[in-house]
Amino acid sequence: MSPGNLASNPRVLKEAAALHGAGYGVTNVVCDYSEELKDVDDEIVAKVPWKVVRVPRPLGERGTMIVANRLARLVTAAGARVSPGLAALASGGPVSTLRRAALAVPADLYIAHYIAGLAAAAPVARRRGAMLGFDAEDFHSGEGTGGADEDFRMKMIETIERDALPSCAYVTAAAPLIADAYAATYGIATTAVLNVFPLEMAPAAPSPVAAGEASDLKAYWFSQTIGLDRGLQSFIEAMARTSVRVTLDIRGSNRWGGGDRLMAMARDLGIGDRVAILPKAPPDEMVTLSAEYDIGLSLETGGTESHRICLGNKIFTYLLAGVPVVMSDTPAQRALAADLGAAALLVSLSDPASIAAGLDRLGESPAALADAKRAAWRLGHDRYNWDFEQDILLKAVGAAFSRRGRAAVEGM
Repeated sequence: MSPGNLASNPRVLKEAAALHGAGYGVTNVVCDYSEELKDVDDEIVAKVPWKVVRVPRPLGERGTMIVANRLARLVTAAGARVSPGLAALASGGPVSTLRRAALAVPADLYIAHYIAGLAAAAPVARRRGAMLGFDAEDFHSGEGTGGADEDFRMKMIETIERDALPSCAYVTAAAPLIADAYAATYGIATTAVLNVFPLEMAPAAPSPVAAGEASDLKAYWFSQTIGLDRGLQSFIEAMARTSVRVTLDIRGSNRWGGGDRLMAMARDLGIGDRVAILPKAPPDEMVTLSAEYDIGLSLETGGTESHRICLGNKIFTYLLAGVPVVMSDTPAQRALAADLGAAALLVSLSDPASIAAGLDRLGESPAALADAKRAAWRLGHDRYNWDFEQDILLKAVGAAFSRRGRAAVEGM
């Protein structure tokens, strides 16, 4: 279960495919929010061999959230405890709509994604006497950006998590430090399942590097939406300081104007001709598209606790494509960089000059760049891919069913 579109959450699709391939009967219950993604979702649904239930965006969702939020604040001000149900409505999302859809799907295990999915799935699992699983793509109660409103929103999310997570048959998380954070906060066992991609998406070899004199160093970044909180400003500033010529392609929706502001910055620095904004592309094309570049960017700003401990899917997309990764120095990315070796360049977003120096070291040495690409490709093929990581998920699910079976026998 997920409150997003299928096309916006490859992790939900990978999970469903792994479980279906292992012989489980699978139904995706997802929302049908984005008109922009509707056609892509239609294509996905036409291809997958399992069932998909698409839930339309509920009318009056925002109004319900505002009323629930006010009521929850009144309850809190009175010194009373906000119930998980009220917290779910106050935190936003299509909780009621997802819950109604899930109730119509009998299951032995309901697997929730995101907080709205967890808030919807938990009461359904209890009502049906089924197991509950949760996959944490982020440390959701650590996503607050500060301020009274954000602190209150995080308290509502923590209320939902504290109610549901101890009853989960298993919990997975998209990064080791996210798993550690959930284990420490709620005293639960949590397993890391990295947000990697199928090996079949990988190219047969990393893109070649021409021997001899250095050429342009081609950098790439992608996401659903181009924002100003993604560390790209520091990289663009570094580009203006390099000795080698660095280009940057930025792929994603520019609906909020983030791309326009980044382009304006590049022009002000005199490098507007080296930065380009590209349109969004389907998730299953991301590895192929990344393989055209020399370096990929994963520039988490560390503005929230969740961002400090996450490992985004960009990293593993680049590795599978045979592209070394420029990563900002957050705790999670610092720990991973130690394992990636030559395939990673760890940088400080507060020091564009040092970023420029690192780019020059790669760009001025075709041999070093070729080594970095080969290292990335090997890591993607040998370790950081879904063929490896899905086994961790399947073991967690299998163990949950085994425990349930033993409990049923012992209770006879």
